[in-house]
Amino acid sequence: MEEKAGTAHRQKGGATHSHVAKHHDRGLLTIGLFKLVEAVFFLLVGAGAIHFIHHDLGEAAQRLAERLRFDPDRRAVAWVLDQLDDITAHRLKQIGVATFFYAGLRVTEGVGLVLEKVWAEYLTVGVTTAFLPWEVYEIIRRLDWLRVGLLVTNLIVLAYLVWWLRRNRKAGKGGVA
Repeated sequence: MEEKAGTAHRQKGGATHSHVAKHHDRGLLTIGLFKLVEAVFFLLVGAGAIHFIHHDLGEAAQRLAERLRFDPDRRAVAWVLDQLDDITAHRLKQIGVATFFYAGLRVTEGVGLVLEKVWAEYLTVGVTTAFLPWEVYEIIRRLDWLRVGLLVTNLIVLAYLVWWLRRNRKAGKGGVA
């Protein structure tokens, strides 16, 4: 078997078969894997929300704070415990359904990007763009490094995918696969 510049040649019964070796784009692969990690996170959040429908969230948080050796009298811990008391079973169901839907969307994006499907590139551009106003609103509401980091990450993903789509359109590879 002989290798030539990205093409593998095989001879079988006197005929030469060539297979173009596909090189995956590292950017799409990285973004796709990131989306899949996000999907796992949101699946866990959804499962946690569903799990706690018939449990006392405040009590569970209190036990977790004790295990992590947080002082329950600290303002931040007391605030979180007060907020958890206001979450109803109906609200937990809503959170569970929403996070499962979001996880499904992330799986779809992630798998599509890993497989380098053009529809996934467009889907990810659309979803990322749709969430930008909400992310900016959240930063205006309360500025912190996590929110800014998420916005910057999503802007980088968006810029990369727009660049990638334009590059492939110019190269004539813009068909939906």
